Formats: sequence, C-alpha cells, structure tokens
Amino acid sequence: MEEQPLFQQRTDLTALNQAVMSIRNEIRKIIVGQDEMVRLIITALLADGHVLIEGVPGVAKTMTAKLVAKSVDAGFSRIQFTPDLMPSDVLGTPVFNPREASFEFKKGPVFSNIVLVDEINRAPAKTQSALLEIMEERQATVDGKTYMMATPFMVLATQNPVEQEGTYRLPEAQLDRFLFKITVPYPSESEEMTILSQFHQMGNASPLEMIHPVLSSQQIVSLRQQVKTLLIEERLLQFIAKLVHQTRNNKSVYLGASPRASLAIMNASKAMAAIQGRDFVTPEDILAIAPPVLRHRIILSPDKEMEGITEDDVIKQIIQSMDVPR
Repeated sequence: MEEQPLFQQRTDLTALNQAVMSIRNEIRKIIVGQDEMVRLIITALLADGHVLIEGVPGVAKTMTAKLVAKSVDAGFSRIQFTPDLMPSDVLGTPVFNPREASFEFKKGPVFSNIVLVDEINRAPAKTQSALLEIMEERQATVDGKTYMMATPFMVLATQNPVEQEGTYRLPEAQLDRFLFKITVPYPSESEEMTILSQFHQMGNASPLEMIHPVLSSQQIVSLRQQVKTLLIEERLLQFIAKLVHQTRNNKSVYLGASPRASLAIMNASKAMAAIQGRDFVTPEDILAIAPPVLRHRIILSPDKEMEGITEDDVIKQIIQSMDVPR
C-alpha cells in the first residue's frame, strides 16, 4: 500500500519554481554570493513590488538589477538620478508636431517594464515625487492626461548610505511605496577571491552578453496571479497585523509602519512560500521578509538613533517579544 503524502499541493508551482531557478542560474553566471539580494528581488518580482537597494559603491547593486532585467524578456530602462534632473526627464514631455499642428506626448524612460533608478537620492524632491503616482497607481498624469504604465512594471532603485553630500533624503511617502529595502553587505574574503578568478577567466567578455532571457512578460503576469491565490491562514494574518501594530506602540519607534506594510508582508510572504515550493504561507516566510519590508517604514526615536540602534535591531526585538504561531 502506497504512503499518502503529508499534504496535497492545491496549486501546481512547477512552472514557477522552474522560472525562479532559471533566473537564479542566469544571475549566478556573473554574481558571486549576494544570494539574499537576488532572492528578495525575485520575490518582489513575483509579488508585484518595487525594491530599494542600499549599499556602498561596488557591491553589484546596479549590476544585479541589470542582470535580473536581462533575464526577463521585457522592456528595460535605466535612469541615472542627478541633482539637475527634472521631472520631465523621467516622465517625458509634450513635443510640438508641426505637421499635425498639435502637441504629442513623448514618453520618458520610466515608461518601460523594469526601470532601474540609479542613486535615487541624488535627485531633488520634485523629481523624486514624479515617481509617487507611477509606483503606486501604475500611471502618470502629465498636462491633465493620464498614461498607463506597461504590464508588468517594477522599479529597482539604488542608493549609497555613506556619501551624503549632494543627496536628498527620500520622503516617507515614497519609501512606503517600496516593497523591500535590501541592504547589501560586502562579500566575504572567499567570495571576493571567486569574483577575481571569475572575471579574470571571462577576459574581454561582457557580463550582460552572457545572460539570456528565460521569462516573458506574460509569464510574469501569470505567475503573479498564481502567487496571489496561495493559502494564508487566519492566525498568520492576525500575526502580521499584530507585528505591524507593535511597531506603532514601541518606545524605540517614533513613527510606526502603515497598513501598506501589512499588505506588503502578506503579499511578499506568499511569493516567498511559492519560491520555496509551497502553496501555503508559514510563519518562517513572514519572519524572513519582515525586516526588508519594515526597515524603511519605521522611524526610530532620536535617543535610540544616538545610541546606535538600527531599525533591524528594533524589528528583531519586536519579533522576539511576540508569540510566533506554530
């Protein structure tokens, strides 16, 4: 008599798992280590969210974003934010057509599927705010007309936490629109040795030329719809609500997370579960994505900042004080 499986998969995740593995394999041709960054970017891609990547120069933030975009057969554009960048440089501008004797809207670089915004904190608030409507509502309003963004649409933004001269802090409303804030560490010594060896062997070959598209735009839309149908129990929804509520009632926190954070944790935990090959969310999925979802959505009290306590420290403390459902 055959043994019955412990649980019956309600959703066939074979195609999704193959897609995730294919993207990872393409990126690993170039990127050594940084598995957490790659995993979270893929999670955000499946959860229909935007990503803010923070790290010092040279840790492959921009390269990883480019490789993810190259592994997807979709539109890609890169915008280098600078202090003199105007909103029209991002959104586009009306151009007079003498033949038609009328103005035509020439779309800017933000009208693409995957948009890489390099050094997002370099541009002034006026230009940064041009992304607010786009990131949340997937549309842009210019001269009273609304233009819809392509589907799928994802913003990958990078910033340097160290160099603050000539930068403008991102407004809280804009930070709240990013699903994740990923902090990228330095590679280990062994990983750095592998990087040196790998690039030495590559010679004159371009890294981007080694990456091939493994996923189409339509497949991404289909996988996102599949992720939304994954099961999450009522007790886990209560845990998410309680976790976010705790950030608003903690002495170390000046400003807690918004309800958008609760939705972000739920959607991202579903995508994380799917990547793990499950059609249901576990507490471990929630705990894994809580720090990148919350770290940019809370503001610490001034005294805690002076003590050198970080947002991740407070999030860890809140989680440890709670009863995690099992």
